[in-house]
Amino acid sequence: MNKKELIEYMKGLLDERMQVAWAAMEAAQDSANDQSKSSAGDKYETARSMGQLDRNMHARQYEQVRQERVILERIGETESLSRGAVGALMETTAGWFFISVSLGAVKFDNQTVLAVSSSSPVGLSFLGKEAGGQFQFLNKPHKIIAIN
Repeated sequence: MNKKELIEYMKGLLDERMQVAWAAMEAAQDSANDQSKSSAGDKYETARSMGQLDRNMHARQYEQVRQERVILERIGETESLSRGAVGALMETTAGWFFISVSLGAVKFDNQTVLAVSSSSPVGLSFLGKEAGGQFQFLNKPHKIIAIN
């Protein structure tokens, strides 16, 4: 499996999420602004406040995805690894794992890759391990076959 191509594919997924969050943020802001143009009283102030809360939620989502994209950019600059660390693409008896950002199951190259954060339980179990090492996943022992 080509790690650079996987990273580019994941960047594309994150870019799509950023666009969706940005559009939702702008729509919520427009809605809040439209509500403030009326002078009918408390009902519109409540609607404006709700619109602002919605906008803030989408802004937080956008920022979180943007930060994940930055992490992938940094991983793209790293060399291949021989131990489990951020940026390691691991083939295991439980399938493929990519220690990067928490995207979950990613379909790539007719395979499913679990993109996990290094701070997740399974991500933590990979840190420092070499090919041939053991780890626990879904309460079962598994073995690391290869690390790219």
